[in-house]
Amino acid sequence: MDYLPVFLALRGRPCLVVGGGSVAARKIALLLRAQATITVLARRAGSEVAALAAEGRLILRERTFAPADVTGYAFVIAATDDAAVNAEIARAADAQGILVNVVDQPADSTAIMPSIVDRSPVVVAIGTGGKAPVLARMLRARLESLIPPAYGELASLLGGLRERVKAALPDATARRRFWEDVLDGPIAELFFAGRRAQAAAAIETLLTSSKTAPRRRGEVYLIGTGPGDPDLLTFRALRLMQIADVIVHDRLVGDDILELCRRDADRIYVGKARSRHAVRQEDINTLLAREASAGRRVARLKGGDPFTFGRGGEEIEHLTEAGIDFQVVPGITAALGCAAYAGIPLTHRDHAHACLFVTAHLKDGELMLDWASLVRPRQTLVVYMGMSGLPALVDGLRAAGMADEMPVAIVERGTTSAQRVLSATLTPVASRAAAEDYGSPAIIIIGSVVRLRDKLRWC
Repeated sequence: MDYLPVFLALRGRPCLVVGGGSVAARKIALLLRAQATITVLARRAGSEVAALAAEGRLILRERTFAPADVTGYAFVIAATDDAAVNAEIARAADAQGILVNVVDQPADSTAIMPSIVDRSPVVVAIGTGGKAPVLARMLRARLESLIPPAYGELASLLGGLRERVKAALPDATARRRFWEDVLDGPIAELFFAGRRAQAAAAIETLLTSSKTAPRRRGEVYLIGTGPGDPDLLTFRALRLMQIADVIVHDRLVGDDILELCRRDADRIYVGKARSRHAVRQEDINTLLAREASAGRRVARLKGGDPFTFGRGGEEIEHLTEAGIDFQVVPGITAALGCAAYAGIPLTHRDHAHACLFVTAHLKDGELMLDWASLVRPRQTLVVYMGMSGLPALVDGLRAAGMADEMPVAIVERGTTSAQRVLSATLTPVASRAAAEDYGSPAIIIIGSVVRLRDKLRWC
């Protein structure tokens, strides 16, 4: 992040705005909503600023700026139409350790003003680091339609209950469940429908029942996170990721996907790489059951789809034997996502009427595969986890009768911004991959459909 998002408490605190035109007036309006004490310094004040001064809502001093003018203020806004003066204001404020916002000059600012969705006390701020303010305004417009004004009133009501709820439910997990039941169900709908008294009564009933209710059973969410691009997550996956108490993830789940999980959830890394197992599969199974048995909601995140070479079946088999509830959320498997982003259709009526998925783990240096089934005509072969054994894979396919000229593609880190695609033919593909330092995670696609990439590639 270029900027740390924070909210400033400016109620009753002195703030200085230098400039008296329409731009300054917009910034003054925000400071007034934050209940700051405002002084405006301008050579000539526009009608809006002059009117506010006449109403006694700010102090207006009509003169030119001097560096000493920033002394004693909590926050300074430079809003003149002179870039040199704005830069001087920024230097003066920064020299005294005062946060300063220079309008349309983010490089000179130590604080920037975001676009705001105001549902006080709920406030959403959208910033682009000053790089794309129009984009920030567009995002704000979308959020305005998604967040009803009643959210502010609901937040105020819940704020008045915090101490009571904390006293009644000392367990943090029980409190979180209580608030989620209030906010994601019929109580919130009553409130939004204007039935405030009924909503308040329902909250009281829920609080009373929560004190005596037995501890909830936990649950495991087995979630496929797709091949890497966060935009490929399902709505259901995202919803469960944001309510889970524990996040258990492997190495194929990227940071940009983990950022979408609930921030205060416990995170447990159980990633496995070839010959390097952070946690044994049996221990992962036990971990999931133990956390859920403690009443926690566990999101088990897996790259791709949990039932496609993801050992998801083994995990839910263990959960079933332990009597643990679970949900399975399918994800876009790596073969489908990587092929699509590489512009390679896995089936095509002129090239392939079948597609075969296999894994190519080496066992004692050998590949244990049904070679005859891999070289059938008019078929696309997709190989998972095959990079370490790529030379052996090529040798086995050639020995089984696959033509040396068969097209091959390697899609490394498919669907992400780091995606690379190597197009070759069967004989040289292993040496080219080694020379160009291709490695895992990657999908290997073999078949005449690879020839379509040059025509169909789109990203």
